[in-house]
Amino acid sequence: MNRIDALFERLRSEGRRALMPFLTAGDPDLPTTSALIREAIRRGAHMVEVGIPYSDPIADGPVIAASYQRALDGGIRLGPIFEALASVRRGGEGEAPVEAPMVTMSSYAIILRRGPERFADEAKAAGVDGLIVPDLPVEEAGELATLVADRDLRLIQLITPRTPRDRASAIARTTTGFIYYVSVAGITGERTELPPDLANAVSWLRTQTDLPICIGFGISRAEHIRALAPVADGLIVGSALVRRLAEAADQPRGALVDRIGSFIEELAGALPS
Repeated sequence: MNRIDALFERLRSEGRRALMPFLTAGDPDLPTTSALIREAIRRGAHMVEVGIPYSDPIADGPVIAASYQRALDGGIRLGPIFEALASVRRGGEGEAPVEAPMVTMSSYAIILRRGPERFADEAKAAGVDGLIVPDLPVEEAGELATLVADRDLRLIQLITPRTPRDRASAIARTTTGFIYYVSVAGITGERTELPPDLANAVSWLRTQTDLPICIGFGISRAEHIRALAPVADGLIVGSALVRRLAEAADQPRGALVDRIGSFIEELAGALPS
């Protein structure tokens, strides 16, 4: 069974929610990214989203866009990213294999340039469990959906507050793994408050699908986790984590990893047990 499906099956049976931190691959470097993935799981995260840097990010706010640029300036490339994820999955050098699901967030332009079949093959070989492709319209997702399904990967699609309901229903029918529900219209970034109608929107979406629904964009503190856990199957935290990573960039790797791990542990502690 795909690791994403197995995770949510287990968590649902236990009445629990998933925490999914976002990390930019290669920010500040790939060894640190690998260490952060392992630390995130040790500190209570259930799965990890890895952003593949792109020079023209689609929905990413200034914090994540800046992290992409730092990684690109550092010479990050797709091949080494997959090699790093494969190493995390295998374990080694005193580190146990990471069994938790890993998903990538990537522009379709990167997939197309690599070749969809090759990208899917490399993702599978690296131990990736699902692909999030925010700029791939549902009407054009059929080919990639077939390629990833043939490799037991999941194609995770986004639904936003501005998605018309008929279109949201179509996305829910073609998505696999989980639905990525964007909590706010616009780009990623930290918010002090989340929309008051978010719970109602997610409740309606549950009438359209049995898939887990993970909420992302704007979740930046433990209070958000506590508020959204009753209506979500998973919570995704990106900009708040990436900002802390940038602020600690001049610290030794061990201290940086510990700082991020402590924040993830704080968020995990806000999940209902």
